[in-house]
Amino acid sequence: MPSPDALSLAEQVAQMVVVRTSGHLFDHEIRYPAWEADRDTLHHYLADLGVGGVILLGGSAAEVGLKTEELQTLAQVPLLIAADIEEGVGQRFSGATWFPPPMALAEIAKRDLPQAEAYAEAMGAVTAEEALAIGLNWVLAPVADVNNNPENPVINVRAFGDTPEIVAALTTAFVCGAQRQGALTTAKHFPGHGDTAVDSHLELPTLPHNWERLQRVELPPFQALIAAGVDTVMTAHLTIPALDRQYPATLSDRTLTRLLREKMGFTGLIVTDALIMGAITRTYGPYEAAVLAVEAGADVLLMPTDPEGCIKAVVEAVTTGRIPPERIADSVERLWRAKQRVASRLSVPPESCHAWEHIPPPPIHLDPFLRPESQRLATNILTASMTVVGQVPPGDAQHPGDNLILVDSVVDCPFLNRTAPAIALPAQSHYQLQLVDHQGCQRWPQADTLRPTLMQIFLRGNPFRGSAAVSPLVQAWIEAILNAQCLQGLVIYGSPYALDYLKTQYLGVPTRTVTASAEAPDPSHQDLPYGFSYGQMAAAQHHLLTALGLGTTTTERPTQTVAFTD
Repeated sequence: MPSPDALSLAEQVAQMVVVRTSGHLFDHEIRYPAWEADRDTLHHYLADLGVGGVILLGGSAAEVGLKTEELQTLAQVPLLIAADIEEGVGQRFSGATWFPPPMALAEIAKRDLPQAEAYAEAMGAVTAEEALAIGLNWVLAPVADVNNNPENPVINVRAFGDTPEIVAALTTAFVCGAQRQGALTTAKHFPGHGDTAVDSHLELPTLPHNWERLQRVELPPFQALIAAGVDTVMTAHLTIPALDRQYPATLSDRTLTRLLREKMGFTGLIVTDALIMGAITRTYGPYEAAVLAVEAGADVLLMPTDPEGCIKAVVEAVTTGRIPPERIADSVERLWRAKQRVASRLSVPPESCHAWEHIPPPPIHLDPFLRPESQRLATNILTASMTVVGQVPPGDAQHPGDNLILVDSVVDCPFLNRTAPAIALPAQSHYQLQLVDHQGCQRWPQADTLRPTLMQIFLRGNPFRGSAAVSPLVQAWIEAILNAQCLQGLVIYGSPYALDYLKTQYLGVPTRTVTASAEAPDPSHQDLPYGFSYGQMAAAQHHLLTALGLGTTTTERPTQTVAFTD
């Protein structure tokens, strides 16, 4: 790696910028053109501007292996290449291991903390190993937020629990596993995004708690991760009046420098959350936000709306005396330390007389993706955290029932296709598919058309969703089916808070997190079969439905009656 002193001021600032692109190889496969740089633009960012990192989303693991190799060849300084892979590499890139959300580990921890910690450490190790195999050297995980607000629409099941003790224990285990493989890790979202009810992708939330409460709940997981040697800390786009009445955490010197650096002793990289998010852009604009973030102590500007314009804005702030040059030098020094940690995987072999030693390594190493123990780990976490009560009765071939599946959006649903277990397994028991969403396939129940029904709900907090609550549409369907005495079983994938709500409101089953409604539910529904899984992927569907008595109990795919070719 070249010396940072050899770079111009603009090149040094560019090293502090991470841009986003698609993991797909070809421009026509880009899904989010407003956010993801195309091939020519990315070449300009890397070869001409010299940006220091890239964040990828979408594509297959094999594609990403090819893409990261190409990106590194374009850069004069080795790149940090990151991905939001909180649930394993398979969450973002097909073909890799996809774990259930981290809150599944918190469920296991309630019964067996040592087992949950062992799973978390193994999950971190598998995630990092698979990431490094395809050129991703920066894992943007774990989430260190304490999700003690069931109405949180954006953190939700991404958190490792709802108490600081559990979150600290599990995130520390995850980081230990990942660091053993050599990947950079990230504690997010500092100083804590768990007790909010507003999605910072859309608006700016406020955390109203005093300093004593922050010390007791929000900060302990971050302090534990700093002690464990976490490499980077990602900021939260929210205001915390107890820390700074003027600026949100991402732009707050009081939060990033005085608290995180000086009081908590963090010496690694501070990275902003994505600067394209509405919580920041709507108030400060792209250029002032970038300058404020650097002033506050951020080392890395993640996904600015206009990378080139932000580089110019920060350079101007330095040349006009607003930002001291030492502030940039300190960030670049920390970036160099981080890059040197992963640079051994990017280095060219030394000169020698053997020509075969100069053959570049393959861009993707398949071994980590072929290990059955990784899939077994995901299965063990899924099954140890799921809830199964009763058995769903089979339907009648002469008088089939309905398999009612409710999702947010059918057209943006990666876990449902015609071979998905949520569709195929109920079909074996004579439940015919009825698909309802909150977009173009929205339908409201009609009492005279209801039949014996298996109801499956896919619901969890996600960025840009705005709410993690059970919608009026879902409530209308369950009320109608219960009133018609047609509900044969209830299956929920994703949010344990939705499970608690529906159990209390409709099944008459008490929970610890939701108080009973003023109108008591019908006690006759307490024996209704139901199941819950934190995961929504095909494996989660298969294990939960077979445990409820639907379809085959083997891991083989059910025989398809649809033509096997187009």
